[in-house]
Amino acid sequence: MGKYKLTWRDIKLEDFKTYLFAMFKAFIPKKKIKNLDELEQFIQTKSAWATQVTLYNYLKTRMGTRYVLHFDNDEFMSSVNLAKWNIYSVALQDLTFFTFSYLKVNFNYQDIHKANEIFNKILDDEISNKMPLDIIDEARKSFDERLEKINWDVYYQDLPFNPSALSLYKWAPIADELKTLDRKIVLNSMILKWDVVKQEFKDLIQF
Repeated sequence: MGKYKLTWRDIKLEDFKTYLFAMFKAFIPKKKIKNLDELEQFIQTKSAWATQVTLYNYLKTRMGTRYVLHFDNDEFMSSVNLAKWNIYSVALQDLTFFTFSYLKVNFNYQDIHKANEIFNKILDDEISNKMPLDIIDEARKSFDERLEKINWDVYYQDLPFNPSALSLYKWAPIADELKTLDRKIVLNSMILKWDVVKQEFKDLIQF
């Protein structure tokens, strides 16, 4: 785990960018996805968006008005940072597998090995953003294990985002007894965000 520590200012800025984007995204001209570089950017940005919106919304919902007070607590902030990167690492896997599965079935895209290339390139880029190296290593290992078992012809239709939804439930820094009560809501919140991303991808893809 790296020594990088989030502060209230960091969270506030991330929240501002995330929610500003969510609020006005309907009015932002959508750029078509026509090549692998644009696909990589889509996977990276949408995975980050889904992670941030669901994690921070859950924390705010569960903690209420006390939410802001916890940002001076180093232990809590470390837990939030750990959760963010762990959830994001699984979100990246899910969206990478989803997009390439969809491309293979609907566009007859055959260079499936590019999925591994794009995923690892995104992780390489995240090193400069202070993504902890141990989480990166674990993400690469998990991706390879899932890659060995994946059925590209059905993945995009077969609950493709369940792993990241379960990761949100696992890593959110909320007491276990409270999370148990929230399980269905937490999982659904992530799936609903992914439904937005799935539709946007289908609208934008032009391979």
